[in-house]
Amino acid sequence: MRVRRVVTTRAGGASRPPFDTFNLGDHVGDEAGDVYANRKRLAAELGLAEDRLAWMEQVHGRTATVVDGSETSAAEATDALVTAQSGLALVVLVADCVPLMLADAEAGVVAAVHAGRVGARVGVVPAAIEAMRSLGAEPGRTEALLGPAICGDCYEVPADMAADVEKHVPGSACKTRKGTPGLDLRAGLWRQLADLGVGKIGLDPRCTNEDKTLFSFRRDGTTGRIAGITWLDAS
Repeated sequence: MRVRRVVTTRAGGASRPPFDTFNLGDHVGDEAGDVYANRKRLAAELGLAEDRLAWMEQVHGRTATVVDGSETSAAEATDALVTAQSGLALVVLVADCVPLMLADAEAGVVAAVHAGRVGARVGVVPAAIEAMRSLGAEPGRTEALLGPAICGDCYEVPADMAADVEKHVPGSACKTRKGTPGLDLRAGLWRQLADLGVGKIGLDPRCTNEDKTLFSFRRDGTTGRIAGITWLDAS
């Protein structure tokens, strides 16, 4: 079983400013028809039917939901999707938060996780690992990819917030390039994944705030969403 992973950019879509152009978020104020056109193109580019993309209503929580492709709408109030069904692509939407893609190819289990500051703090990543375990995955065989997100140099937060997140996700607190308190969520999540026994961890180093080919809420306010997508390819 081959694991596929894709991260989109903001180029090549139908959306108009400030969502230009490949916005995949249907909750940000963009025209519904433009979002639909972008999602339709995404499916076509991935070589999948539109109904083989699984979406979620992300709420910055710690719920992990197992899906099998029979769902007719986005999974409600969840921040991680997990499946053992080949050809079912799991989608996580971000514009500074960390898109985390997990896979145990031997067990045939993948997960897509929305790991922002709040979700990481309350434990969405351990919840996703446990949901994968329920389908036969093992952390030692699991590979993780931490996708593009706001970097620690850019993510300035109040000192008490940095300390609070550090308490729950050690390794997250840092200093920004201005010398102010900050958060490097990918650094903290890397340590958390290692502590959970995840066998292989990769990192896409791009910063959403710095890279203007990506959407960033911190940089732009009203903006679109890029996607991290993962699925099992049986071909």
